Amino acid sequence: MPVNWYLGLGGIACLVVGLVGQGFELRRLRRAEYGDEMGSPNLFTDRRNIKWYALIGTGIAMWYAAERM
Repeated sequence: MPVNWYLGLGGIACLVVGLVGQGFELRRLRRAEYGDEMGSPNLFTDRRNIKWYALIGTGIAMWYAAERM
């Protein structure tokens, strides 16, 4: 298997894990801060989401790099 396949699969895995993790994190933040009410747009700027944004960005970058090889 060429290297770009490993890079592409790793990028897709990082992207999926990051999106699912961020979804669970946002749900946890919304329930802790607002209960059953509607959430706030400020949830996306919470500092606990930075690790998920970094993982999503890494996944996109790896996937893009695999496509360009």
